[in-house]
Amino acid sequence: MPETGKRAGVPADWTYLPEPARIVSIRREAVDAVIELELADRSALGHKPGQFVQVSMFGFGEIPISICSSPTRTGRFKLCVRPAGHVSNALYRASEGDWVGIRGPFGRGFPIRTMRNRDVLAVAGGIGLAPLRSLIQYVRDNREAYGRLVVVYGARNPSLILFRTDVEAWTRGEDVEMFLTVDEADESWTGRTGVVTGPLKEIDLSTRSTVAAVVGPPVMFRFVAAELLAKGMNRRRIFFSLERRFECGIGKCGHCQLNGMYVCQDGPVFRYSDLEGFSEAVEARAPER
Repeated sequence: MPETGKRAGVPADWTYLPEPARIVSIRREAVDAVIELELADRSALGHKPGQFVQVSMFGFGEIPISICSSPTRTGRFKLCVRPAGHVSNALYRASEGDWVGIRGPFGRGFPIRTMRNRDVLAVAGGIGLAPLRSLIQYVRDNREAYGRLVVVYGARNPSLILFRTDVEAWTRGEDVEMFLTVDEADESWTGRTGVVTGPLKEIDLSTRSTVAAVVGPPVMFRFVAAELLAKGMNRRRIFFSLERRFECGIGKCGHCQLNGMYVCQDGPVFRYSDLEGFSEAVEARAPER
């Protein structure tokens, strides 16, 4: 069943009426803004890694945004905003102390129970690191419950590396195996160059004990899936988070419908085995080797 659900102490109509939340801090990095929020009653959001919220900018409209912080970190939560439209530009320009509306959390998150006692492979492309950051933090904060934590992250160029402080800490940390690559290097870049499938080829995975979480542009899914299948990974242990046009977040409007599924409720996180045959989502075959 979808993980959408009523939070303790919140009225029954919470799915329709936004709750006020105050912007506590804004940190701008690369071309994005990382916004920390606190609900008016200071209660915890009650989300799971991989879920999203509907954010209202009063006078502008409402947009869905993935939560980029773990529920294990304080009562506040963070969102990563890339200015791309009317509402997101207004949110990007907001100031500390401003108020927004929050509905949610909505959707099915990453399978943290399925991942327990297994190795976790997190593969992100571009802004896809935002929802995966929540999962990475969660695993690190519950380190004894999980095996290896391998993070593969690809950015278009060094200036667009998201959560740079986190990436540097993961690279130095002993509890994370970090693989960072960029599509296009600049004069200062001394790291890997190329797409995320490059580092994937380097990694020796125990396919029997690994669960993969993948977030990024749709074109990336097909190639990542092909590489993981070639390594012998089980289709049921590869999970993709799909970005769709979420309007209501509760399966009423139909804008995010994918065949017979509503991505806002049945996803946004899906097993690869459940998406096979849906060329609109992701389609991959193991390459000949």
